Amino acid sequence: MEAAMSASSADYGAHPQDDNDVPIEELARRQGVRPIRSAAELVHPEVWETDEELDAFLADLDARRRAGASAQRASWFSTPTSRR
Repeated sequence: MEAAMSASSADYGAHPQDDNDVPIEELARRQGVRPIRSAAELVHPEVWETDEELDAFLADLDARRRAGASAQRASWFSTPTSRR
């Protein structure tokens, strides 16, 4: 006869945590990540060689966001009320 196995919360304490179990705040602390104070901190002029490249990227990003939002709305309205 096979014994039934169950896991208690005490069992989990014996295993080392992997990064998936660590709160995001702790991961940020470990990596020395700090919140930004201003969007200006994200500006890096060397990222885009030309204004046209940047414009093309932003247009693509906008199109993808709109497509994603449309798909999300469509799936929301097609989901039965009992599953919401």
